[in-house]
Amino acid sequence: MGPMSLRRSAARVLVLAVVLPAMLVSGCSSRAGAAKTELTVTGSTTILPIAEVAAEMFHEQHADLRVLVAGVGSSAGIESVTKGTSDIGTSSRDLKPEEKSLGLVDTPIAFDAIAVIVNPSNPVRALTTKQAADIFEGKITNWKDVGGSDQLIWLVNRDEASGTREAFSKIVLGGAPFDPKSAVLPGTGQVRSVVADSATSVGYISLGFVDKSVKAVSIDGIQPTEKTVADGTYPVSRVLHFFTKGKPSGLAKQYVDFVLSSAVQSKVVRDAGFLPVAEGRK
Repeated sequence: MGPMSLRRSAARVLVLAVVLPAMLVSGCSSRAGAAKTELTVTGSTTILPIAEVAAEMFHEQHADLRVLVAGVGSSAGIESVTKGTSDIGTSSRDLKPEEKSLGLVDTPIAFDAIAVIVNPSNPVRALTTKQAADIFEGKITNWKDVGGSDQLIWLVNRDEASGTREAFSKIVLGGAPFDPKSAVLPGTGQVRSVVADSATSVGYISLGFVDKSVKAVSIDGIQPTEKTVADGTYPVSRVLHFFTKGKPSGLAKQYVDFVLSSAVQSKVVRDAGFLPVAEGRK
């Protein structure tokens, strides 16, 4: 299954984000003495393609077991697994200091890079980390200041629940605030679509979602690729996480182990544009 198929599949599962809240409590509890047959996986939209396709494959091998997947943002995923309304919380950011005492166990499932994207018609092909930070902080507001045309920059940002935003802020902005005038969108796909349709816009998305409709610029002279993520030279990279409340067990462990298996890592993870954990940096 290729990246486009993964994205179409991910789009279908977004419907679950609407109905899932009403199902979470029943899905996370089992009748006394009954083996758990339904698992809920909630969180990062970046991880959604991996989790959803792996869930379909898992169900094919275990017809009596169901894995419900929803992409509602990393922070929501961490909150849901902490409260027990999800079995697994997926996140494309690390835990915040205040979240490290919640009893969550981290299982890294892939490595990723965050790409700064512009419209293909934009002549800018490279930025430094400092230039990228200044753009998203609102200090640089015209493309001519970074080698482009004399046009105002239109910033496209993610919402505060986004793990991609959290990671980008930490790595690129050093925690400095984003320009409050930037457009704020709830999902990776929306950011990509807006940048693809606007010649003066700039945004950031997971490398796995970059396609021909947008152009990823190099950062500090390094293009975001699987190789540069694996060797650690691309500066804007991160770990993708599965979080469980305590050590994974039962059905949760079955699914986690399946996602870490070569069947998923070598095919699904790669097809989604990410790097398998076995081949990434330790």
